[in-house]
Amino acid sequence: NYPLPSPPSHLFVYPFKHTTPTVNMGRMHTPGKGIASSALPYKRTPPSWLNVTAKKVEEQVCKLAKKGLTPSQIGVTLRDSHGIAQVKSVTGNKILRLLKKNGLAPALPEDLYCLIKKAVAVRKHLEKNRKDKDSKFRLILIESRIHRLARYYKRARQLPGNWRYESSNASAWVA
Repeated sequence: NYPLPSPPSHLFVYPFKHTTPTVNMGRMHTPGKGIASSALPYKRTPPSWLNVTAKKVEEQVCKLAKKGLTPSQIGVTLRDSHGIAQVKSVTGNKILRLLKKNGLAPALPEDLYCLIKKAVAVRKHLEKNRKDKDSKFRLILIESRIHRLARYYKRARQLPGNWRYESSNASAWVA
């Protein structure tokens, strides 16, 4: 008839969707560990059936960059439409290095650009829906990631030292 005691707090297991036995670096603002990943082939040479020269691949990369595609979109296009799995195995350089060599690299690093684009979209949503408290909270998390990434890119000298994220002129960067 007596009520059962509650288990000690150190034995409580959070009911998160996915736990893994290995120690993976977690995501910044969510509990997920993210075990999905692609495995690159061990051989670093291009496949024998691929008969494309490095010069042709470089021209293709530049052509796609001039169309306005980001480096990751260029990689997906080359993989899906042209059968080039790894640009680095064919040319010896990654896509971004090829773009920098030809003066076509984007002004902002791609991951920072995507975060700014997301922040602009959430801010636009908040203008219409002022009472959406969850979006307001998510915007704070997105902007904190932007500031953290900008701090890294300034340290790595990929952004100028006086670069600052300001929400007022962020929409001009992604337009």
